[in-house]
Amino acid sequence: MYLIRAIIRPEKTNVVLEELMSAGFPAVTKMDVFGRGKQKGVKIGNIYYDEIPKEMLLIVCKEEDKDDLVKIIMKYARTGENGNFGDGRIFVSPVEEAYTVSTKKKEL
Repeated sequence: MYLIRAIIRPEKTNVVLEELMSAGFPAVTKMDVFGRGKQKGVKIGNIYYDEIPKEMLLIVCKEEDKDDLVKIIMKYARTGENGNFGDGRIFVSPVEEAYTVSTKKKEL
């Protein structure tokens, strides 16, 4: 199993979630996050914003679904044809164990 953490623009969240649902991946945890990437924030006029609002999607998936999930997120979270700074990042990590609280069952 793998954990996919996708940090994306808030305005792209709904379309990404819709596409994940359509592709058969309904289980997602979403949270509001703030941060900055390589661009080190944004200056608009005289105001400097060093923490930009983003959304983080957390998805646990089977190994055989990992690449499909990443492709869907990449396709629908990207702005413009060539993408732009601040479109986000995707991190993929192995999950050693997972449990369902209600049933106390270990998931593989």
